[in-house]
Amino acid sequence: MRTTAVTVALAAAVVSSPGCRPSDRTGAPRVAEDRHLASAVITVDHAYQVPRPLPTAEPGTLIAATDHGPDAQLERARRWTVLYHSTNARGANVAVSGTVLLPSGRAPQGGWPVVSWAHGTTGVADACAPSQSANLGSEAFAQELRALLRAGYAVAASDYPGLGTPGPHTYLVGADEGNAVADIVTAARRLIPSLAPVWFAVGHSQGGQAALFATHTARRTGAQRLGAAVAVAPASHLEAMLAGVKASHVPSELSFAFYSLVGLAATEPGGPATDLRSLLGSSAAATASRVIADCVTHSHPVLKGVNTERMLPLKADQLRRMSERMGAYGDPDRSAITVPTLVIQGDADQDVPPAWTDEVVARLRRLGSPSLVYRVYPGAGHDQVLGQSVCDLLAFLHTHGGTRPGACTPPSSSHG
Repeated sequence: MRTTAVTVALAAAVVSSPGCRPSDRTGAPRVAEDRHLASAVITVDHAYQVPRPLPTAEPGTLIAATDHGPDAQLERARRWTVLYHSTNARGANVAVSGTVLLPSGRAPQGGWPVVSWAHGTTGVADACAPSQSANLGSEAFAQELRALLRAGYAVAASDYPGLGTPGPHTYLVGADEGNAVADIVTAARRLIPSLAPVWFAVGHSQGGQAALFATHTARRTGAQRLGAAVAVAPASHLEAMLAGVKASHVPSELSFAFYSLVGLAATEPGGPATDLRSLLGSSAAATASRVIADCVTHSHPVLKGVNTERMLPLKADQLRRMSERMGAYGDPDRSAITVPTLVIQGDADQDVPPAWTDEVVARLRRLGSPSLVYRVYPGAGHDQVLGQSVCDLLAFLHTHGGTRPGACTPPSSSHG
């Protein structure tokens, strides 16, 4: 979904012209007027154009926004692509892209509550930014978002740092993801001041990990209260990622290992993980580069029949140091969570082992997480659990300040 001359003109009219602001009497959302906001998001070869140098600004400050109007694929929700300020794990100011979705129809009294949707793995190349995809990364994600929109939630969906924006994607770097998930809520409120002050962090896989990290960011959103979090099949045990993939002899799992190396390199500019050729050797580095350049598929063709040990020829000490570093910045169970949190897991998940999520929940409880609920869904695979759990998810959000769910029927099918 690239910005065209039509959307540029539309965005300029919506964001900058007071004459186009809907009347409160109609029940339509009030859109902010900000004369300092760039008129539209511009995309060149899947890269969002960001001011260079990036001006200093508070997290959640809007850089640009494009209004795409009602989205027929997502319950006719009004859809924006946004650029906004966030900070990474080192405290540096970064630009992040994302999507804001507003349900059609009249807002409830007090405004639409907000779900900050944290997406699962889509890849690490700019083209893999969910905001550039009609279904925000996958049909399973779109199905979840439709349910949230129908239930009366506005959705703010971050791409995370480095997906579509400058720099490498900090894949599975928890603080970067959690900050971005929180800061897009502030950005959405600045775009649409009439949103309700309560928000929820909800994510799947990589995004489940991000949602857990977002529970530590409640103060970032000021008067906007984090009501609860939901983590579906959250990524964890990063210290076991590389060694596990290497020993697995399952070539398709190498995609996650290569993406993880990108995330590691992003945390150590100029460090040993930055140069794939030196790290992996010329042949494995060439394979890794091809995988990194593409978005997620169930099995990248270049990986067919390859040897996982040859693709990750890391010495024991080197593997240990890298794995420890990844666990330190990415494991979501190293500090207690005080926000009410629902963790969801399918017991037939082939991507996030159920035993790992069992351990995450047990560790968080030992650390003193007072309001942690855990539900396991028999027979549900990694994506399938999204559909099977959606009614429980909506009920949980309602318990903690969300909308009252109407009749809810889980989708009859969802890819697992």
